[in-house]
Amino acid sequence: MSEPRAAYNYGMETTNEAGWVVAGQFLDALTRRDFSSLEACLDEGLHFRALVPRGPFELTGAAEVVDRFRTWFGDKAVFDVLDAAIGQVGARVYLRWRFATEAGVVEQHVFATGGDRIETLDLMCSGFQLADARRSHA
Repeated sequence: MSEPRAAYNYGMETTNEAGWVVAGQFLDALTRRDFSSLEACLDEGLHFRALVPRGPFELTGAAEVVDRFRTWFGDKAVFDVLDAAIGQVGARVYLRWRFATEAGVVEQHVFATGGDRIETLDLMCSGFQLADARRSHA
């Protein structure tokens, strides 16, 4: 019988209590589009990986990541929070949100690690979907 292997993320730790607090602050800042407060939640050396409809990309640094969120949501005249939640999977904090904008409805799911500040964010995005789009099944 072989010995069990260590999890792929062995050594990654999230201080659960601190992780929950900063995740709540991050989500609150994002839903208010308060980008200064959003940046305060992020470690300066933040590592951000994203899978969006145009393809995957990575960013490093809190300011660069906040600029991306500002690009996505900052200039929207219509910005309604439809849903938002925080959870936990193992040592990772899970966040999700769904917003309605004039560009459509968008949903993003994020796994984060860190302590007093978020150190890694892994995001998956639906892209802006038209609310009246329907699938046709032949």
